[in-house]
Amino acid sequence: MHAMPPMPLLKRVQPSVWVALAWAAGAVFTFLIRFRLPGEEVPGVVAGVVFFRWDGLIMLAVATCMAVAGARRVSGRPLWSMILLLGASVLGTTPLSVGEIPLAQFLAVDVALFFIASAQPRRTGLVALAMALGTLVGYLSVRVLSGWNVGTSAEMAVAMTAVIAWLIGNSTHQAREYAERSRAQAAAQAVTAERLRIAREMHDTVAHSMGIIALQAGAAARVIETQPVAAREALSSIEAAGRETLAGLRRMLGALRQAEPEGAGAAEHPAAAEPPPADGLPATAEHTRGSAYAAPLDPALGLADVDRLAETTTAAGVRVEVRWLGEPRPLPAEIDISAYRIVQEAVTNVVRHAGAPSCRVTVDRRTDALSIEITDDGHGCRRGGMGAGWGLVGMRERATLLDGDFSAGPRPEGGFRVTATLPVPASPLPKSPRPAGVL
Repeated sequence: MHAMPPMPLLKRVQPSVWVALAWAAGAVFTFLIRFRLPGEEVPGVVAGVVFFRWDGLIMLAVATCMAVAGARRVSGRPLWSMILLLGASVLGTTPLSVGEIPLAQFLAVDVALFFIASAQPRRTGLVALAMALGTLVGYLSVRVLSGWNVGTSAEMAVAMTAVIAWLIGNSTHQAREYAERSRAQAAAQAVTAERLRIAREMHDTVAHSMGIIALQAGAAARVIETQPVAAREALSSIEAAGRETLAGLRRMLGALRQAEPEGAGAAEHPAAAEPPPADGLPATAEHTRGSAYAAPLDPALGLADVDRLAETTTAAGVRVEVRWLGEPRPLPAEIDISAYRIVQEAVTNVVRHAGAPSCRVTVDRRTDALSIEITDDGHGCRRGGMGAGWGLVGMRERATLLDGDFSAGPRPEGGFRVTATLPVPASPLPKSPRPAGVL
């Protein structure tokens, strides 16, 4: 179980705000260097003729309005944003009486280039870069054709900052795409591994049932002539076990043939992105060191073992309270096993991640469904949201394969909640001689 950590403060700031702040910083810098600051005999840059005149101030104000309008569109309409920002840089440079567009007037364009390259398709980022470089070249060309002086060297430095901003943004975009592909691939592998595990458990269950059927059939064959009543009872047991096993096979194998369900848990908790441990830890007291994925495959495990699991976990240091609701009745083997595995994994996650002294397990045995809820009062996750297994993916997959519902997330009052609802066949199951879990 993993609670999403709060987003870093700087990442909460929208791209439009960053672009607007960059323009404001450039405008402040432009004014400061044209005043004589403390310790200077003369201003760092001589102000142009129209810089402090009304027409120069109006141009700077209009350029600021264009920059703010462009900043607001950087996420939704990136190319229109670039047009407005580039127009603002050109208009804001005009009253400065310089031979090139200074870096201070191009700083907002560089910031916008970064966000466009990092969040938009690669083609859009390239077009935005070409627009920025084209504006710089066009500005110098107009001044050359007009016979005015140009600052080619300074403009080359400004162009280099634009290219660097695009490269950093493009690298961020590629890193994000790689992380998303890796997360999706890891989630798919986890789902596949869980399905294979479920299939192995089903194989063990079916093999056990077939062994019981073979024994009962042999016993019936030996006594069919001398004890017909006992033979009929054995044949009835064979029929019951066969029907139950076939029903479970139809449900399980039919679900396993279906395509992978969308968003099988990874989108909800992308932080839990570490492969399951491979040390083969048993599913008892060593829950404190390993995930329930490492539990041994035992077809006899079921809800009847929840109390024993609670005792073992309590002995390990986390008190588990189990509450049973409803009347006990036999369950299909695949539902019994999956219900136990869900409880097992949820309790394991409480021990490993929640930091809570106790948790509560509620099992509601209704007529048409089995409802499971595991809650705790912990903090959900330690180490800043880094997970340690694919527990949520596995629990969701088990519920999905049985046409059930699953949810997991932080509780409004604090702590974490895991719930699962597994439908139970409406018709009563015949009694089977095999040791299936009893609810």
